[in-house]
Amino acid sequence: MEANRILLAAKQAEKMGAMDFCIVISAKGPTPRIFKKVLEAVDLLVAETGLKVGCSLGELTQEQAQILADHGVWRYNHNIETCRSHYPKVCTTHTYEDRLETAKYVKEAGMNLCTGGILGMGESVRQRVEFAFEIRELDPTWVPINFLNPRPGTPFEKFEKISPFDAVQMISIYRLILPDKIIMTAGGREVTLRDLQAMGLIAGANAMILGNYLTTPGRSPEEDLKMLDDLQMPVRTDIAN
Repeated sequence: MEANRILLAAKQAEKMGAMDFCIVISAKGPTPRIFKKVLEAVDLLVAETGLKVGCSLGELTQEQAQILADHGVWRYNHNIETCRSHYPKVCTTHTYEDRLETAKYVKEAGMNLCTGGILGMGESVRQRVEFAFEIRELDPTWVPINFLNPRPGTPFEKFEKISPFDAVQMISIYRLILPDKIIMTAGGREVTLRDLQAMGLIAGANAMILGNYLTTPGRSPEEDLKMLDDLQMPVRTDIAN
């Protein structure tokens, strides 16, 4: 996307009450060309909106992390994806330690770390709990909880989705293990929680990613905002750090 199209989307999100706008790419890490385009978009959003600007660009070098922070990026998402013991069954192109290194660079640069993962990729319930404790060791500010939405043509296409009740249980367990974190229900929440999406918020989630995801559609922001109104949960817009 060109920077002006990203700005238009950001302004629409701001009108709907969003306090943060995240620029995401699909890659192992940003190429020099992509990194330059991201910085152009970040500068435009900082100048033209009141939104906090986040990024999710994959693996970073220490220098790239510092440059993003210097341009005003306040939050960086880099999911660990799953617990250390299950990770080799999910990813073979890079290691669990590689992901930890980027998380370290993000915190050293002074950005808020956003890290979580995807539940339902063949891990055991015990491993899901292990994962929560591993996240706690990283001490992020934000923890996105995604649920696998099996995609045709992928190695996980025949995996069964987590049941709505099991998903709610895991949200409540993560809240107990991560009492001071901002826990976001994210990708796959619509197809996994289904009619229990509101219960996911009552169980312990205190943020949501609105709109479409990288490769799959979400539900309309209007529906999510109506759900928050029904729950009498006001949207917070005054987070300073």
